[in-house]
Amino acid sequence: MDFFTAMLVLHIVAGSVCLLLGVVAFSVRKTKGNHTKFGEVYHASYIVIFVTAIIMAILHWDESAALFYVALFSYSFALIGYLARKRRWRNWIFLHIRGMLGSYIGLVTAVLITNGSDIPFLKTLPLWTLWILPTIIGTPMIIYVNHRFRRSKKPKTAVL
Repeated sequence: MDFFTAMLVLHIVAGSVCLLLGVVAFSVRKTKGNHTKFGEVYHASYIVIFVTAIIMAILHWDESAALFYVALFSYSFALIGYLARKRRWRNWIFLHIRGMLGSYIGLVTAVLITNGSDIPFLKTLPLWTLWILPTIIGTPMIIYVNHRFRRSKKPKTAVL
């Protein structure tokens, strides 16, 4: 197995882990424990995706230059979401939600762009729709989750 193929296999494995654990981390209770553990593995897997994508893009720049920029853009969301929580930035919860869900949108976009032509329903759609479909679906989810957390954080008023 040559170096590029090894990077590709590692990239696919890390991407699969991210796709699976992203759903798990989003689904479990948001307390220290499972959410944190799954989130840490999600972030570590995303780092592997990012590094392998950068390496593969550089090795095959003519065919994969866009991969470089997509990897940079997508991982920046994961990094912002991760650091917002770790560093307890002001309004960290909203930055964490946007960053993590935004990074997941990047993952889903990459999967659709790469594999969309092999999926029966998706191959009937124009390529540009595969680029924007995850954002169209994911952005309202981010707004909804942020709104839900904003409501739950409002101070309770005393009833006399």
